[in-house]
Amino acid sequence: MYKSSLALAVALGVLAQQAGAAGFVEDSKLSLSSRTMYFNNDNRDGGADNRESGQGFKLDYLSGFTEGTVGFGVDVQALWGIHLDGGRGKHPDNSSFFPSDTDGSAVSQWARVGGNAKARFSKTEAHFGSALAPNLPILVANDGRLLPQTFEGGTIQSKEIDNLTVNAGQLTHAMGRASSNRTGLSVAGATQDSNKFRYGGLDYKLTPDLTLQYYYSNLEDFYKQHFLGATHVFKIADDQSFKTDLRYFDSSSDGKNGEAGYRFNNNGGYAKNAGEVDNKTWTAMFTYTLGGHALMLGHQRVNDDGGFVWLNQGSVVDGNGRNEGAGGSSFYLFTDSMINQFAKAGENTTFGQYSYDFARLGVPGLKASVSYLKGEDGKNANGNGTFSEWERDARVDYVIQEGTFKGLGASLRHGVYRGTGTSSLADQDQTRLIFNYTYNFL
Repeated sequence: MYKSSLALAVALGVLAQQAGAAGFVEDSKLSLSSRTMYFNNDNRDGGADNRESGQGFKLDYLSGFTEGTVGFGVDVQALWGIHLDGGRGKHPDNSSFFPSDTDGSAVSQWARVGGNAKARFSKTEAHFGSALAPNLPILVANDGRLLPQTFEGGTIQSKEIDNLTVNAGQLTHAMGRASSNRTGLSVAGATQDSNKFRYGGLDYKLTPDLTLQYYYSNLEDFYKQHFLGATHVFKIADDQSFKTDLRYFDSSSDGKNGEAGYRFNNNGGYAKNAGEVDNKTWTAMFTYTLGGHALMLGHQRVNDDGGFVWLNQGSVVDGNGRNEGAGGSSFYLFTDSMINQFAKAGENTTFGQYSYDFARLGVPGLKASVSYLKGEDGKNANGNGTFSEWERDARVDYVIQEGTFKGLGASLRHGVYRGTGTSSLADQDQTRLIFNYTYNFL
């Protein structure tokens, strides 16, 4: 992180001269977030289990912007993870929950510091540094374990035109949720990486109820990807609505993809051209909301030529052939569930979710949901026959609304996965218990 740290230091030096400027200090925010997490992944087929707990701290400082036509600012983030339980036998060496020591057990603690320099002109903002957390159709930063995944590079977001948001950027490295190191960017199965992920996209609010999206991304030497999306919310009554969410991805090979070290594993499923990216995936989701009730139903289709692709550094190794701890990634489809992704070639996945907000019963802060996904017709990696798989996830979340412990949140999540066929995962049961609290100093 030398270059980004140097850039941040230069930015801090410049901004120190203007620290008293209105906005830079007055609009600053400083917060400390705490996350305590118990993670239990029970491999029902006899493979390695993962049972660990940890304590994470995240300190965020977000400055305001200096005065002037162009305003400048800085963001700083410090992360610290402490291992509480789970030594050898409970911590697989490739765990994405906590970094591994040389003997394969979890390290006792780990930490990293990052930051961004930022600038604002009119309604356009640019950020450069190593604490970027994009949440876009073509890249979703993962925050599913103790500490979040972050990225290094530069991003721009512009809202100069009414109802239109323009996003663009180039990312060079990722910092995994279980690592203090940075790695290049890659895909599942590849041991080599790339330092160039470019993207650009538009979100256009055609009407107050209808949003259209288009994004393009390119991970050099791995893949090119187009995304089209449409979201519409039809308001039936004050507490009743119907939401339609349509998403389509078209991905193809780029550069060295398919060569040794640059091969995509197609998520363990079939590929017409082994090691190469060749995929079209569409999904449609429909959600009916009535008061505190929400019922969502949907369907997803992955084409027969290859699996769905997204940024995933889980297979990247260091110079000694050891896993970097960079595993753990997210993507912009509902099938990115607790355990599985339902993203292999040929899969037809039908899914649904029911959720309820107990504020309607006088218990604000309490929410619960249960979801079910069923994937069929997936093509086995060897091209012979098909596989099927299903997953059932349930979660309960509660955030204290007042009193001494206001803001303290608890989340209990449980997932069950089962599959048949050579390309399905091992049967697994997974439980997560999480306690979150954020204290705002400013």
